[in-house]
Amino acid sequence: MMPSIRGVLDRINPWYTKPQAPPPPPPMTTTTAFLLLGAYALVYFLPFYLSKATRPSPELSRDAPSAIRSRIRSVLISCSLCCLCTYCILVRDAHSSVSEALHLMGLWPLSLYDSARATLLTAGLFAGPLFAYFFVQGGAREWMNLEPLRELWEEWTTWRNIIAGPVTEEILFRSASVPLVLIARAPVNEVVFLSPVIFGLAHFHHFYEFRISNPGVPVIAALFRSLFQLAFTTVFGAYATFVFLRTGSLLAVCVVHAFCNSMGLPQIWGRITPPPIPMQPGTKAAQGVKGSLGWTMAYYVILVSGAVFWWKNLWSLTETSNALLPTSAFTKA
Repeated sequence: MMPSIRGVLDRINPWYTKPQAPPPPPPMTTTTAFLLLGAYALVYFLPFYLSKATRPSPELSRDAPSAIRSRIRSVLISCSLCCLCTYCILVRDAHSSVSEALHLMGLWPLSLYDSARATLLTAGLFAGPLFAYFFVQGGAREWMNLEPLRELWEEWTTWRNIIAGPVTEEILFRSASVPLVLIARAPVNEVVFLSPVIFGLAHFHHFYEFRISNPGVPVIAALFRSLFQLAFTTVFGAYATFVFLRTGSLLAVCVVHAFCNSMGLPQIWGRITPPPIPMQPGTKAAQGVKGSLGWTMAYYVILVSGAVFWWKNLWSLTETSNALLPTSAFTKA
């Protein structure tokens, strides 16, 4: 068969470049990836309601040590299964090597230095609360006596909130989940802002637990409480996903999550109040102290300065060679 004239001209044209073959389709669609994320969330919290040892009831609080221990065992099993599932998908369907799969899941390298930088960045958002805790409320004295460490090891609720909760949630919602939407080639905006919605929704089951533990609270008040929790957990999930993508480190987001849980939400109005002054022996109550105007002004100045520091260093302190996505991927989003 004679070749077409166009084909001959194309081959002898010195400026001709052979058309690039279209890239192969992703190993899964974004819909499938997000459905898997939803399934992971169900695997994480549904077992809480399948056993009397973990199911909340008027007789068993979620803060009971036995319930906390049982729930930690449950989520460790759930996280292990979900991580194994993601690893198999990465190796079998995405044809990743073992090292590539571990990197996508943030498991290797550990990135100790990058974790410290991400924590420093996050501390900027809590500069005001850190100042209030250490210099106004006696936190420096508590740390000199190692009281926070003793509480961490002796109190099950503290262990859950600072260690078990952050680690297992980041394993599930970052290490096991984010690689799936990455190999599905979801847009960066969806990875950062949409996947954490599932993280936030996974906390909505606390509405039921709160109603069980606090039957006297009106339903509408409990609902607003859960909606507020949904909002700030989703916002935090977006930030944690951003840090995970920028650092490629599960350790970094675990440390950031634990730090944020230990700090709580910053105070954004009202005076900064020192701890109450104990009364003399034999009295029934402690003497309250009115908030100092000087401490309060210093707190809000430091709070705003810390937020400015965070904003100006958001990109530089998360810039690493282990990033799961290049900076250009964010700037083009």
